[in-house]
Amino acid sequence: MNKPTLVQGSRQHQIITWAAYAALLIIGLALPFVLPAFRVFQFTTVIVFAVAVLGLNMLTGYNGQVSLGHSFFFAIGAYTCAILIDTYGWPYLGSLIPAFILTFVLGFLFGIPALRLEGLYLALVTLALAVVTPPFIKRFGDLTGGSQGIVVSKPQAPDWTGLANDQWQYLICFSIGTVMFIAARNLMRGRVGRAVVSVRDNEIAAETMGINLAIFKTLTFAYSAAFAGVAGGLYVFVVGFVSPESFTVLLSIELLAGAVVGGLATTLGPLFGALFTRFMPVFAADINDAAPGLLYGVALILVMFLMPGGFVGLFRKVRGWLVDYRPPDITNGTEAAGDETGPGGEAEMAFGGPRDDGAGPGGENGPGDGTVAPTEQTTGPER
Repeated sequence: MNKPTLVQGSRQHQIITWAAYAALLIIGLALPFVLPAFRVFQFTTVIVFAVAVLGLNMLTGYNGQVSLGHSFFFAIGAYTCAILIDTYGWPYLGSLIPAFILTFVLGFLFGIPALRLEGLYLALVTLALAVVTPPFIKRFGDLTGGSQGIVVSKPQAPDWTGLANDQWQYLICFSIGTVMFIAARNLMRGRVGRAVVSVRDNEIAAETMGINLAIFKTLTFAYSAAFAGVAGGLYVFVVGFVSPESFTVLLSIELLAGAVVGGLATTLGPLFGALFTRFMPVFAADINDAAPGLLYGVALILVMFLMPGGFVGLFRKVRGWLVDYRPPDITNGTEAAGDETGPGGEAEMAFGGPRDDGAGPGGENGPGDGTVAPTEQTTGPER
C-alpha cells in the first residue's frame, strides 16, 4: 500500500504543523481547569523544568557543548528573584528581567574560558561548577539565608480572575514558558541557528564560511544560561522556597537527562523530557516505595535503548511508517517556507545533509520542531 507523501514546507505540512501547535496550546490552557490542585502543581513544575532543559538543549543539542553545570545558573536565577521579591519587594514578573540579564552575563563570561575546552573536558569543568553551587550559596549567608534558605510568598490570583492560586501560578508559568519556547524556536530556525549548528558539525568549515566561532559559542552559552535563570525564577514562583540543597549536582544530571530523553537538537523535545523526569519518579514510587530510584534508573536505561533519539525520535519513526515524509525539492523550486534550518537548509547543504533513519538527534526534521540533524565530519583520503 502506497503511503501518502508529505513534503516539508508545503501548504499541507504547514497546516498540520500549526494544527498540532494549536492543539498543544489548547490542551496546555485546559489542564489547570480539569485536574486536581496537586496535578496542576506537578504540571507547573514540568513547565519550569522544560524551560531549563530547553536552554541546555540549545547548548548541548544544537551547539554540541556538553554542560553538567546548569544547576548553577538555575540557582542564580532562583536566588535573584527570591532576594528581589522578599527583600526589596519587587514584582514577581519584574524580578525575572534581572535574573535573565545576570545569568546571561555569567553564562557569557563562563563561555569564554570554555572555548578552550570541548567534550568530556568541558563536561568535567561544568560539573565542578555544579558541585560548588551549594557551598557557594552558603558562603553568602547574609544575602541568601545560608542553609535555612529564603521563604517567598507565592503569587496570589487577583480576585477579578476567579481563579485558584495554583491555577494562576500555572498560567503565569505557561505564558512565560510559551514565550521562551517560541523565542528558542525562532532563534534556532533562523540564520543564527544555522550558524550555531554549523559550528557544531564542522568548526573548520564554519570558520571558512566566515562564522566567528568564539562569538557564537559564547553567545549560545549565554542564552542557555539565561533560559536556566528564568526557569529558576519560575521555580521560586511555584515552590515559594529556595535553599542550597535544592540545587545540587543531581539537578544538573536531571536537566541533561531531560534533554537526551526528549530529543537533542529539537524544540519540543525538552517538554517531553521534562514530563519524563518529573513524572517518572512519582510513578516509580507508586509502584514500589522501597526502590523508586532503581525503577527510575531502569526506565531511563530502557528509554535510551528503545528510543535512542528520545521521544521526538520515536515520533519520527512512527511518522515514517505512516507517511512518506520528504524534504523540499529545491531543484523544482519547492523550498520550505520561511527562513528555516532543516532538510534543504543552508547548513545541511554545506555539511552533508540530513540522515533519514530517525534515530537519535541525527533524524530529519519533525513537523515544525526546528530540528537540525548532526552530520558526520568527513576526513581526507588515507595515506
